[in-house]
Amino acid sequence: MKRKETEAGKMKGKEEKIRKVRAEDVNIEKIKERNVKIKKLKAEIQCADAVLIGAGAGLSTSAGFTYDGSRFKCYFLDFIEKYGFQDMYTAGFYPYETPEEHWAYWSRYIFINRYQNAPKNVYDDLFRLVQDKDYFVLTTNVDHCFQKSGFDKSRLFYTQGDYGLFQCSKPCHQNTYDNEAIIREMIEAQGYVIGGGDAPSLPDGTPSLPKYGLSLPEGNPLKMTIPSGLVPRCPVCGAPMTMNLRADNAFVEDRGWHMAADRYQDFLRRQKRKKILYLELGVGGNTPGIIKYPFWQMTAGNPKAVYACINNGETACPREIRDRAICINGDIGEVLKN
Repeated sequence: MKRKETEAGKMKGKEEKIRKVRAEDVNIEKIKERNVKIKKLKAEIQCADAVLIGAGAGLSTSAGFTYDGSRFKCYFLDFIEKYGFQDMYTAGFYPYETPEEHWAYWSRYIFINRYQNAPKNVYDDLFRLVQDKDYFVLTTNVDHCFQKSGFDKSRLFYTQGDYGLFQCSKPCHQNTYDNEAIIREMIEAQGYVIGGGDAPSLPDGTPSLPKYGLSLPEGNPLKMTIPSGLVPRCPVCGAPMTMNLRADNAFVEDRGWHMAADRYQDFLRRQKRKKILYLELGVGGNTPGIIKYPFWQMTAGNPKAVYACINNGETACPREIRDRAICINGDIGEVLKN
């Protein structure tokens, strides 16, 4: 009996080793396949007449703009302890009792996601790849990372708004307003010091995030509200201000938005029959009608065009363009470095 059990154990061990070897072989083949695709993408960027970048949230995630984990705890531990929040995004929808608390939360959110640089150099690496090309950027991101990394403002179209702009919540008119100065006042009113230093350390031992541009002096209590005088109101009708983010029909498409939309359409007209690379980065399934589907359609309509997609877990394309598509499953930052 024991002999049979021993033999069965040996067989099981051999099978496990075979499975591991096969898995390793599969991983090696996947790495080889990905490297071939990366080389092909690099060649396509170099020989393209133009590059149209379509960027979604996955690009900023790769650059370190995460909305949960240590980064969330570093700046919102007081809100987490009070309300049990799990991430920045869902916490933004919470119905705070007062506008003073609402703007304490949102001023931190805006400051770290709009006025601080991304922790990783993913956008800088992307710019180096296309800076000498005829490029344009279409993005649903609202964190301004492209412009901060050197991309030409006249070649950018932020379709969904900008964390750095306020608008009337009604809205009573179609203007937007830069918010950096008042956001900084809100941040300082809560006890933060802007400029250099480490983020506040956490009592549970989670390491602080260095060089994020905010610090909390020792012994300085952090407030969860701002002074009532800093609550932003519309200069025309007096209604509460809100972020210029596309959430419903109240989104303001101001003069700058329409000028960018026109420049985007002009770029498409000029490149319609040329050798163009449609480079999709980090676009998920939330708003495929803005970037993903149009990129597929335009690639199908231009035999000289190539479609490329880099995303972590979400790469696909229709069979109609498969012979002119490069789909790379992986971290965008790692792929761009290679």
